[in-house]
Amino acid sequence: MDLGEDIDKMADGFPKKEIFNLSSQIRRAADSIALNISEGSIGQSNPEQRKFMGYAIRSLAEVVTCLHKAKRRKYINNNEFEKYYEFSFQLMNMMIAFRNKIN
Repeated sequence: MDLGEDIDKMADGFPKKEIFNLSSQIRRAADSIALNISEGSIGQSNPEQRKFMGYAIRSLAEVVTCLHKAKRRKYINNNEFEKYYEFSFQLMNMMIAFRNKIN
């Protein structure tokens, strides 16, 4: 949840030309992480839970790709990139470990 809110604030600083492109994409991908975890957590079988966790992991990978794009386009500085990349790396490891625990 926190990553989605942080990414939303960060994307506010992107240029106006990105409103329907990179800023929209990174916001949707970040929000999709929590939404997919939530969708897979209630009333689902274990294979369904694993499937939705897989979707969440892919959304996080998309966020990381968008972070790389934002850095290359100089929309974020190296410190911002490192902060969100490190958080994403740790979150990815936790999500993969959790998915692996679901039978």
